Amino acid sequence: EWNSKAVSDILGHLFTHPSPSLSPPGNRTAAQVGHSAVMTCPPRTGATMVTWKISPKIGGPCTLGFRADQNLVNRTNCSDSVKSEFKPEQFYALEIQQVGMADEGNYSCELVNQEGNFHQMYQLTVLVPPRLSLYCDNHSIPVCEAAAGRPAAEISWVPENNSTTEIDSHDNRTVTVLSRFTAHSTDRKTVTCKVYHATLNETMSTYCSSRNDLILYIAIALGFLIIITFMAVIYYFKLHGCRYVQQSAKVNLSCDDTTEVEPYTTYVQKENTIYNSVSDLTGGQNLP
Repeated sequence: EWNSKAVSDILGHLFTHPSPSLSPPGNRTAAQVGHSAVMTCPPRTGATMVTWKISPKIGGPCTLGFRADQNLVNRTNCSDSVKSEFKPEQFYALEIQQVGMADEGNYSCELVNQEGNFHQMYQLTVLVPPRLSLYCDNHSIPVCEAAAGRPAAEISWVPENNSTTEIDSHDNRTVTVLSRFTAHSTDRKTVTCKVYHATLNETMSTYCSSRNDLILYIAIALGFLIIITFMAVIYYFKLHGCRYVQQSAKVNLSCDDTTEVEPYTTYVQKENTIYNSVSDLTGGQNLP
């Protein structure tokens, strides 16, 4: 009976007079990589001492302490990106500039005043926006990819249809999600990929030509190429054939001119021969 009564008294005291040093559950907070994160201490006045304790998932712990009576700040194993001006009007806020993956972890503020000790705890999660891409694979299947994001992105399709999803986790705690649109309809039209993430909501659309469409496009292109080549060949022979006929006509004309001149030349040569013969005969008769 004494033990039961003692336990009841202790429990009753705890519930009716809670200790001021009890910590509330941690608050979840998030910050995008490359941005800044701000966390505050409990909203209490008259603080005589404030201590920030940081326990990152990667690396060692860090401590920032402030004593109001000496206006003294003490830093232990903290990077330059972790800062606090310990101003009461800002609730002794802690700021992390250029948040990186190494800053993810637990953060707690302990504030001491005349009323007691007060704690405020945070669980910081670092968000990484994924790299988005939408393309057609070798089988003309639309593929939507959200690469190296944290946390993993969610992907959906319009029109709604069956899809296969692949998830790949990386060493830096980022995740790549790849979704394939698996509709096999021959009347495939433009499809839309929707990506949902804590840092963005994006919509992308594409149209993937089927293999039959590709064969049709190639056949049409080859048909045009054959027609153009055939017309070029006809034009080439027509152009060079005219030139050959013109050159042949010129050669025939030259031959006709030569034929017309030859009778006159023959006649002159015969007259000269007769004249020379008469001159020789006359000269021979006049000799003594």
